[in-house]
Amino acid sequence: MRAAVLHSPHNLSLEDRPDPVPGPGAVVLDIETTTLCGTDVRLFTGAKTSGVVPDVVVGHEIAGRVSAVGDGLPQEWVGRQATVSIVLSCGACDHCLRDREHLCERLRLFGYALDGGLAEKMLVPAEAVARGNLILTPQDLPPALLALAEPVSCCLNGLDQYRVNPGDTVVVIGAGPIGLLHTQLARYAGVGQVIVANRGEERRRIAEQLGADLTLDPSAVDLVETVRDATNGRGADAVVVCIGVPDLANTALACAAAGGRVNYFAGFPKGSTAQMDPNLIHYNELEVTGGSNARRRDVRRAVDLLAGGAIDHDAIVTHTFSLDRIEEAYQAVADQLGVKMAIDPRI
Repeated sequence: MRAAVLHSPHNLSLEDRPDPVPGPGAVVLDIETTTLCGTDVRLFTGAKTSGVVPDVVVGHEIAGRVSAVGDGLPQEWVGRQATVSIVLSCGACDHCLRDREHLCERLRLFGYALDGGLAEKMLVPAEAVARGNLILTPQDLPPALLALAEPVSCCLNGLDQYRVNPGDTVVVIGAGPIGLLHTQLARYAGVGQVIVANRGEERRRIAEQLGADLTLDPSAVDLVETVRDATNGRGADAVVVCIGVPDLANTALACAAAGGRVNYFAGFPKGSTAQMDPNLIHYNELEVTGGSNARRRDVRRAVDLLAGGAIDHDAIVTHTFSLDRIEEAYQAVADQLGVKMAIDPRI
């Protein structure tokens, strides 16, 4: 099979590898689509190295179809469409025992420490199958839609942190793929108003297409003032930061209403610091949280939402590449061409 292998930062190659064979309890997927995210580029450049092992097959937003199962697994699984919950946790640490396996002290991630989905085939080891990391779909979905189960599951974990209610005003800062998913999930949850801040006009247009009530360019207008004007001076019930710009840390706090929730969903550059006014948190009794990775149950929730039509993927997955154009696809992500890139190894 062909596979995209990251040997070290800036050393990604498309290689021929032996087809995986499932041992007892393991599963092999024929990959249909793997989508790329900004983290894939950070792995390539070396901006993100934690938990990454040399010579790993990258790719963690995966849609595939079961092509072989090992002894002890139902043959009926063969031919079923599936995705993978990428967090393989230990099951024994404090976080795992408290239903927070995505914070596991010994976690390994597919596409980082375990071979991922930027290949023609992928092995899901018996340990992962036993833990429930293989998620079979209730029905066939467009592969580019199913591949979004991973980022949607992460967004659902974030949504659990910043909790929205019908009628709430939600501010989404950043309209990349993640910001556009948060926009759709907030709208699906029945909030009253979604405000999206993004410099690029095209992504603001897409945000409006996906349900944003108000979009703005924060380099052209004052974000805090605009949010206050749109909420009769009250501020937003929830603010989610979907772009890793440290200067936005305090801006997000200033956008929030008293009693509001602020979620720093985006990862920030290594070593980042931010100046924040703690009185905004103190006097307004703000809840401040982060959001990182997802639990297996979040992935199952994501698949159900995707199957139910909650997410419009056509506006998000804008470009599809063959596996032999992997470097071109990575460059497209780095250049912010379109919104999200997909790799289809079948073409």
